[in-house]
Amino acid sequence: MSDGYRRQAAEWLAQDPDPETREELRALLGDEAALAERFGAKLEFGTAGLRGELGAGPNRMNRVTVMRAAAGLAAVLTSDDAAERFERPGNGGSVVIGFDARHKSDAFAEDSAAVLAGAGLTVHLMPRPLPTPVLAYAVRHLGADAGVMVTASHNPPQDNGYKVYWGDGAQIIPPLDTEISRAIDAVGRVDELPREADWKVLDDGIVDAYLRSLGRLPLGSARDVSVAYTPLHGVGGEVLRRAFEWSGFPAPDVVAEQERPDPDFPTVAFPNPEEPGAMDLALELGKGHDLVIANDPDADRCAVAVGGRLLTGDEVGGLLAEHVLRHTGGADRLVVTTIVSSSLLGKIAAAHGVRYAESLTGFKWIMKAGAARDRLVYGYEEALGYCVGGDDGVPVRDKDGIGAALTVAALAAEAKAEGRTLIDLLDDQARRYGLHATSQLSVRVADLSLIADAMARLRATPPDRLGGRTVTAVDDLSAGLGGLPPTDGLRFRLSEGGRVVVRPSGTEPKLKCYLEVVEPVTDSVAGARTRADTALAALRADLAGVLGL
Repeated sequence: MSDGYRRQAAEWLAQDPDPETREELRALLGDEAALAERFGAKLEFGTAGLRGELGAGPNRMNRVTVMRAAAGLAAVLTSDDAAERFERPGNGGSVVIGFDARHKSDAFAEDSAAVLAGAGLTVHLMPRPLPTPVLAYAVRHLGADAGVMVTASHNPPQDNGYKVYWGDGAQIIPPLDTEISRAIDAVGRVDELPREADWKVLDDGIVDAYLRSLGRLPLGSARDVSVAYTPLHGVGGEVLRRAFEWSGFPAPDVVAEQERPDPDFPTVAFPNPEEPGAMDLALELGKGHDLVIANDPDADRCAVAVGGRLLTGDEVGGLLAEHVLRHTGGADRLVVTTIVSSSLLGKIAAAHGVRYAESLTGFKWIMKAGAARDRLVYGYEEALGYCVGGDDGVPVRDKDGIGAALTVAALAAEAKAEGRTLIDLLDDQARRYGLHATSQLSVRVADLSLIADAMARLRATPPDRLGGRTVTAVDDLSAGLGGLPPTDGLRFRLSEGGRVVVRPSGTEPKLKCYLEVVEPVTDSVAGARTRADTALAALRADLAGVLGL
C-alpha cells in the first residue's frame, strides 16, 4: 500500500465536510487500486470548468473539490492584477450561482456561495434548480463579475460539474481558465477557508426577467402549433412551459414519465437527446403533433423532431439561421458556427448579406467570434446548441434550449399558417443552397495514447482520397488556422464540396470525426438525400479504416 496515497486520504478525511464521502473513503482505505485511481490524478479545471464522477478524492466531484474551485475563482476575482488583465466588467465583486437538480448540485452551490462570500464577494444564489441559460442571462442582468453553474449537462447520473462564466455572460476561455486553475492549485485545506452565510437568495424575479428577455426573439405573430415536449428528467420543464405561456403559444403536452426533475434519469440509458432511445417516449407522445421538442437536463440544448423524424443539429441550425435573418435587419448582423458544423451557414449568410464567422468547437468560442463592431444575432453548433437573437442581439450569451424551443415553435407556426412544415423548409434550403448532409463517426478508447497515435499518423500520412472523393487540402488546426486559436484537429477538404474534421473529444475518451457532403439538387431533394446518404456511408467506412482504431 502506498504511504503517499494513505497520507493523502487521511488529509482528505480531516477536511471533508461531507459524511457520505468520508464514509466512502474510509471503506476504501485498504484498497490500493481505488486510492490510486482517486488520488493519483485530479480533475483538471479547463475551459469547460470541472466535470466528473461524484465521489471522494481529487479525481472526483465532491464538496472539497468544489470549495477549492470556488476559492480559486475568488482569488482571481479579488486580485487587482487579474481584474485588470481579464477586464472584469461587473459592478465590483459579485458572483451569481445557479444549479441543476443533479445529485449534490444544491450542496455544491451553497458551498460555493459560502466560500465566495467568505472571500468578501457579494453572492447571489438562484432560488431553486433552474436551467443553465437562466444563470448565463443573470450574470449580465445583475451586473455580476462572474457566474457559476453547477451542472453536468447531459452526462450520466453519476456525474456532476462546475461551469464558470465571466462578467460578459459567456463561458471563460484561455488564458483565464489557466489563471483560475493555478489559483485552485494554490488553495490549502478547505476547512481553513473563511466561509460566510450572508449570500443573497434570489427570488422568482430573475426567472421573470429571463422570460421577458425572450420576448425580444424573432417570434412573429403565428401561434397555431401543437408541441410534444420532454425535459428528460431535467430542470427545463417549468421554465419552458412558462415561456410558451408568456409568448402566447399553446401549452405543450409533456411526457409525464420525464416531467419532474430526477437525478437518476430512470427512463433513459443516457440523458442526452442525441443518444438512441432517449426521445422514444417523446416521439410516441408526439404522434399527431406538429413538433416534438426535447431539452437536455440543464436545458441549454434543444432537440427537434417533425413527423417522427429527428432533425440533426445542423438541419435545425440552418432553419433557425434563415428565420432569424428574415426577421432582423442591418448589415452589421453576425452569424457564427463552429468548424465542425455544416458549411451551410456561410452560404445562408452570404445570401442575406450579413457577416459570418467560424469558431472552435464550443459556445465559449462562438461568443468570442467576430469583431467588436459586429452584432451577433445567431450562433449554433451541431451538437444541438443554439443562441438566438433579435434586432438588439442575443439576450443570452450561451446556448439556450428554452429560447431555441420558442423560436422553433414560432418558425413551425409560421410555416403551418402557409400549409407547410419544417421538412418543406429544409427542402427549400436544399434546392437553394445544395443539400448539405452531415454525420459523425466517434471512436471510444480505453487508452488515450491510441488517440494521440492516430492523430500523429494522420498528420504524417494524410489520405489522398476518402469515400471516393479526392482530398484537395489538409488543414492542421494545431497551427491556429485562419486566426483561430490552436487546437488539436485536422480538416480534410474534399472534392465536390465535402469535408471531414477529426479531433479528440475535450470531455470524453473519444476521437470524433465530423463528416459533410454537399449534393446539388438536380432531380429531386429525395434523390439528393439518397446520394448524400451513400456518400456519407462511404466516408465513414474509409475513415474507420484510415484511423485504425
